Amino acid sequence: MASLAVTVKGQVTLKRDLLQHLGIQPGERVDFEKLPGGELRIRAAKPSGTIDGFLGLLAGKTKKRATIEEMNEAAAAGWAGELDDE
Repeated sequence: MASLAVTVKGQVTLKRDLLQHLGIQPGERVDFEKLPGGELRIRAAKPSGTIDGFLGLLAGKTKKRATIEEMNEAAAAGWAGELDDE
């Protein structure tokens, strides 16, 4: 079991071998889950999609152009889980 020191700022640096074990590269994110008994589960955060998969998604499929306000409202509704799954 690895033992790490906590800095004055409350930060912990994971050793390279732990990051490799999780498959985490520099700049990527990790998810923490609080478990009973004061334990944490750490795992590599897996994105649900890629920017390449998003770009051009609606190309040629719509003639409507959304305003910034409409895009912001749609994004907020999506994060709040309020969008219809059509």
